[in-house]
Amino acid sequence: MSNSEFERVTVLPMDEYNQTLVSHVHPPDWVNPQPADIYDLVVIGAGTAGLVVAAGAAGLDLGLKVALIEKHLMGGDCLNVGCVPSKTVIRSSRVVGELWNAKRLGINIPKHIDVDFSTVMARMRRIRAGISHHDSVKRFQKLGVDVFLGSGRFASKNTIQVADTTLRFKKAVIATGARAARLSIPGIEKAGYLTNETVFSLIQKPERLAVIGGGPIGCELAQAFRRLGCEVVLLHRGSHILNKEDADAAEILQKVLIGEGIRLVLNCQLEEVVNVTEGKRLYFSSKGHRDSVTVDEILVGTGRSPNVEGLNLEAVGVKYDQKQGVLVNDYLQTTNPKIYAAGDICMNWKFTHAADAAARIVIKNTLFSPFGLGRSQLSSLVMPWVTYTDPEIAHVGMYEHQAQKLGIDTVTIAIPFSSVDRAIADAEELGFLKILHKKGSDEILGATIVASHAGEMISEVTAVIVGKLGLSKLSNVIHPYPTQAEAIKKAADAYRRTLLTPRTKKLLEFITKFS
Repeated sequence: MSNSEFERVTVLPMDEYNQTLVSHVHPPDWVNPQPADIYDLVVIGAGTAGLVVAAGAAGLDLGLKVALIEKHLMGGDCLNVGCVPSKTVIRSSRVVGELWNAKRLGINIPKHIDVDFSTVMARMRRIRAGISHHDSVKRFQKLGVDVFLGSGRFASKNTIQVADTTLRFKKAVIATGARAARLSIPGIEKAGYLTNETVFSLIQKPERLAVIGGGPIGCELAQAFRRLGCEVVLLHRGSHILNKEDADAAEILQKVLIGEGIRLVLNCQLEEVVNVTEGKRLYFSSKGHRDSVTVDEILVGTGRSPNVEGLNLEAVGVKYDQKQGVLVNDYLQTTNPKIYAAGDICMNWKFTHAADAAARIVIKNTLFSPFGLGRSQLSSLVMPWVTYTDPEIAHVGMYEHQAQKLGIDTVTIAIPFSSVDRAIADAEELGFLKILHKKGSDEILGATIVASHAGEMISEVTAVIVGKLGLSKLSNVIHPYPTQAEAIKKAADAYRRTLLTPRTKKLLEFITKFS
């Protein structure tokens, strides 16, 4: 069976790197296999969640029949338009940030930094292509997965249709992900705009760039493109960027972005976009004043919409919402007990590592929980996340306001990086570590880290929370000196010092007399 319906898939620019990418994740000469009589699992969507479910089930070597359906590019957002390309571009932009900071370190550099934008983007495409074999059709075929390229839709209570092929299943998993949300701003569709799904196709630098949205995606790309030489205006409807993040952390990043030359428009109401001779003009209001800005490109970094269309979910009794996506219970089971979902299609955590963790829950609950016994729950996960700006903002667990809503009394321990020797030596004193713990207990409820490599540090705190170890145990962990992660040790030691009450001191004084 040929794949002629989808053999025209391209990723612009169609250079040698993107040709390699496509040959791995949607090869034009692919021939869909003859389907098995019945599959133990059929997975729709080959993003992170779908790939992990398929590879995990097939890789157990139990003879399970697994099918994986993908209509576009295997690897999903993470490989193609998300984590891999964005962090590669951000790495190039970090070099510029380091050069801007070089004078503080005694290094004098020329005022003009020559950024070769086209080479930065070509490097990104090369790296993405080099990684793409991990998510390739042929790799999954070798793992024993039947890969079907095409659009999958439910046809009956136990069948899924892919073109003219019918797949029968015992269990099915919906992992179709989400896409960039569309904005209802008059004129923006006609003017044209970029999203995370198209911005990495750029080969020439936009001299003037408007970024709509001050969430993680908007902040990351606004800073990256500013450092790569674009004039950037960041338009955000909130009173400060990263509304859902720790306010002190957001304030630090906001000042950094402004200091790097990004024009920040807060409390922004976008009114209209029009094409003019000079480019694309955005009209907006902010704090009662009407203004406009003219740019070469517009990048929309606000919101995600679940990919529920075309699945014919009604035919199998799977309830869904256009904003929330597929509705699932805590076991990631849909309203049809034979059908599960994982990843951006059904979860508020829209992170690659969250999709991976959810996929593992789905494997357990679909294949190894007879009669529903021993099922794993989504709510049991301890989920860290990172905004990959410079400095990075990493968080895990609760925020203080969330604990208050639950009636939990808390204490916050804050360690500024200006008190951490390695951060001082690195000229990276900007930032902090906050650890939230239960009052009267060493139980860690949450943590926020603002640092150049906060994402590399948050896992230690996550491990402590998962292992229910607490600050007292953490205080006994030896941290190499000097490292920035020593801030975690300082926080644990700060907690231990609070245990030294006047009564405790008297007891210790008594003990020393006999030592």
